[in-house]
Amino acid sequence: MTTTTDLWTFPDTVGRLDLTGFDVEATDGSIGKVDEATHDVGESYIVVDTGIWIFGKKVLLPAGTVQRVDRDDEKVYVDRTKDEIKEAPEFDKDTYTDEGYRSEVGDYYGSQRKSGAEQREVAQQRQQ
Repeated sequence: MTTTTDLWTFPDTVGRLDLTGFDVEATDGSIGKVDEATHDVGESYIVVDTGIWIFGKKVLLPAGTVQRVDRDDEKVYVDRTKDEIKEAPEFDKDTYTDEGYRSEVGDYYGSQRKSGAEQREVAQQRQQ
């Protein structure tokens, strides 16, 4: 089970790599480029500029949503679908570093974690 702290911590394989400018891939396709990244202990995240995908909006993704980083291709792979990211709390450039907003985002992404069986069940329901 992922703890709240894990949600805001990059996988060890990312290290202190500057991810700014890297492409971001959801489990079902590209969502944009990293506009900003922070490596603060227990408070790390990336801000993704979605470009035309959701009309030039930005989204905040906790570091724990990052599955892996391809340094050669400069891509960040996250473990969420485009729809899950699109439905996240709206990014606000004036409050995205505030604890209240980060808590809301953490609650949203933390609740998105499902067991493999639950994920398969949801996928089967979508196909019907």
